[in-house]
Amino acid sequence: MHKWIMFVVFTAATLLSVYLLTFGLPDKPKDETAGLPEGMQLLKVQASNDYVFNEKEYHVKAGTTVRLLLQNKSGIHGLAIKDLNVDLQGDKMQQDIKLDKPGTYEMHCSVMCGSGHETMKSVLIVE
Repeated sequence: MHKWIMFVVFTAATLLSVYLLTFGLPDKPKDETAGLPEGMQLLKVQASNDYVFNEKEYHVKAGTTVRLLLQNKSGIHGLAIKDLNVDLQGDKMQQDIKLDKPGTYEMHCSVMCGSGHETMKSVLIVE
């Protein structure tokens, strides 16, 4: 009796493995920095329905050119940095900016996303 149960479990596991290897494996992760111009840094900001960005602070060295990329993990959000003339929303989810001037720049959600919208803030620190 136990041999039949083990045989059925083994067969099911084998069939599942063959299926996953053939159809169900996820795509390999892409190197997002591969297409960047020489000397440019990728700064990826992720926003979620918890009304937060994935980091409280983002640090960049002064003089760096940055490709700022907004990814919405859940919900619809935007990203604005008023002092740097950045407003990512809708179809425009990335922008290249030169960060010459050291300082602390407030980042906030630029799309009314719900009851926690007012507190959805972070800072970009250019050192």
